[in-house]
Amino acid sequence: MQPVRELSESAVARARLHSLLLAGYQPSSFDQIATWFGAMQAQDAASGKWSLGVRLAGAQETDVDEAFERAEVVRTWPMRGTIHIVPARDVRWMLELTGIRALNASVARRRQLGLDVSEAERGSAVLEAALRETDRLTRTDCLAALQQAGIATDGQRGYHLLGYAAQTGVICLGPNQGSEQTFALIDTWAPSQVRFERSEALTELTFRFFRSHGPANMRDFAGWSGLTLTDVKAGVASNVGRLVPGSFRGGEVWLTKELDERMDGIGRTRSAAVALPGFDEFILGYKDRSVQLGPDDFEQVVPGGNGVFRPTLCIDGRAVGTWTRSIKRTEVVIEFVPFRPLSPQHMARASTAFDAFGQYLGRAVRLG
Repeated sequence: MQPVRELSESAVARARLHSLLLAGYQPSSFDQIATWFGAMQAQDAASGKWSLGVRLAGAQETDVDEAFERAEVVRTWPMRGTIHIVPARDVRWMLELTGIRALNASVARRRQLGLDVSEAERGSAVLEAALRETDRLTRTDCLAALQQAGIATDGQRGYHLLGYAAQTGVICLGPNQGSEQTFALIDTWAPSQVRFERSEALTELTFRFFRSHGPANMRDFAGWSGLTLTDVKAGVASNVGRLVPGSFRGGEVWLTKELDERMDGIGRTRSAAVALPGFDEFILGYKDRSVQLGPDDFEQVVPGGNGVFRPTLCIDGRAVGTWTRSIKRTEVVIEFVPFRPLSPQHMARASTAFDAFGQYLGRAVRLG
C-alpha cells in the first residue's frame, strides 16, 4: 500500500481549482460541467448561470440560456431543499437518493402550514394536470392553478407545495421568464432519465463530489449532499480504486486517483484569477471553508451571516476580495473590494478576470 500523501494548504487550494474546473481540464459543454459536478449550487438564477459560464471558455450568457431552453441542464431541488443545476438525465436518481431526505426534514414545517401529505399530493396532481396542457407555466400561473382547485397558497404554502412536487419528481424548474420562475413536468421536459439502484446512485454521487471538490473530507460531502455520515462512508468505500486518501491538517481527505497522480505538477503551477458568483461551489461546496477564506474574511463574504454570499475574486485558490456588478446598456460596472491591498500584479490579474465576466455578458467592463 502506498503511503498517504501529506498535503499542504497551498497544494489543496490549487488542486481544488482543478477539481472545480477553474484550472486545467477544459470542458466543451454545459452538460459536461454539470455531469462532472453532479449538482451545482444555483439558489440565485444569475449566479448559477455564471457558475456554468465561467467554466466554459468563451461562453456567453445567451449560450447558458440556450442550454436551459433545450433542457441540456435543469434547475431543481435535489438536496438540502436547495436549488441546484443538474444534468437533465440525472434528475430522478438524485431526487430518489437525496431529495427525499430534504422532503422528510420539512414535514414539521408543512404541518405548521396545515399541509398534510394528502393535500400536498393533491397539489402535485393539480400542477401535473395543468402542465399537461403546456410545456411550462410561470410560478404565478402554478399558484393560480392551485388556488382554482381550492388549495390555499398563502404564506409559505405555495412554496412548499411547489417544493413537494419538485422533490417527489413531478416538476422541475424551467428557464426563467424574465425574472419569474417557470415550472415544467420532468416527464416531458427531461424524459430520458438514467436509473440507478440506491447503492449505485450513492457510489456515483460520492465519486462526482470528490472528483469536483477534492481534496475534501467526508463532512464536506455530508454537508453538501445532506446524506448521513453512514451513507458517506459507504459511498467512499464503494469507490475503492477510484478515490484515494490524503492527509491534510492531521485529518483524512479524499481525491480521485487521477488528481492524486497529478498533485506534484499542480502544486507548482500558477492559476488564473477568476471572478466567481456568490453561490459558487468554490465556497458553498465545503463545510470547512478555511482553505478558501482567511479567518476574518467570511464576514465580508456573508455579512452578518445572513446566508447571502457575495461574489468573490479568487487568485491561486484563495478568495482575495468581493465584487458587485451594475449592468448598464453597453457596459458593466464592477465594484471590487479586496480583503487586503493587492500588488499591481494581482490587480492586473483581477482586471483580466473581470474582463472575462464582461465578455460573458457581451459588455465592456469598467472598474468603479
